[in-house]
Amino acid sequence: MPLIIEEPQITESAQGPRVTPAAGRTAPTPRPVPGPRSAATPRPGNPGRGPARPAPPAPRPHTTPSTPAAPAPAVRKVPEQGSTAQFQLIPSSADGAVDAAEETVDLLLDSGRAPGDILVLTTGEQHPWAAHELSFGEATYWAQHDAGDDVFFARTADAGRCASRSVIVVAVNSDLDDAAARALTGLRERVGALLIVCGDPQKINSALGAGV
Repeated sequence: MPLIIEEPQITESAQGPRVTPAAGRTAPTPRPVPGPRSAATPRPGNPGRGPARPAPPAPRPHTTPSTPAAPAPAVRKVPEQGSTAQFQLIPSSADGAVDAAEETVDLLLDSGRAPGDILVLTTGEQHPWAAHELSFGEATYWAQHDAGDDVFFARTADAGRCASRSVIVVAVNSDLDDAAARALTGLRERVGALLIVCGDPQKINSALGAGV
């Protein structure tokens, strides 16, 4: 019968002595056992709070740019007669006078004017904002005027009730009758720094007696 040779069993003692690393060779450093993480050491996959984010930049205030802002198109300056305030005409039709006034207000705000410095008047129908606010009652409407912290819209017929502001923008959105002409003349005398009138230059100059 063939002989079956059993493989010798190697015992642990037969594996030989443990080898000490030779001189000059560094034994591998054992890995530390993970412990509790401090708040300064966030766990992987969770960046934690980390350093505080810088505050978002503050909204750019309406400041005068380093280069002068381009004036509104087709603005004509009328020489002043005994007044230190500036007077400007922006040619427009009666139908486009309100839009021209709104664009003028945007340019004024972009150039650094405060909203509370601006009063917008119409010779004809109320500005849509004024009409909307008046639907809640005159008390609420005029309370916003008295607050003086935002652009205010009214009619030239109510100009006497409005406090004088440094900038007045007038939209001639109707025929320039005698009452409107007298209102423009009065505004020119009481405006603080700048009076801008949007409308037909010929009619406005004739009403104000300032030929160009």
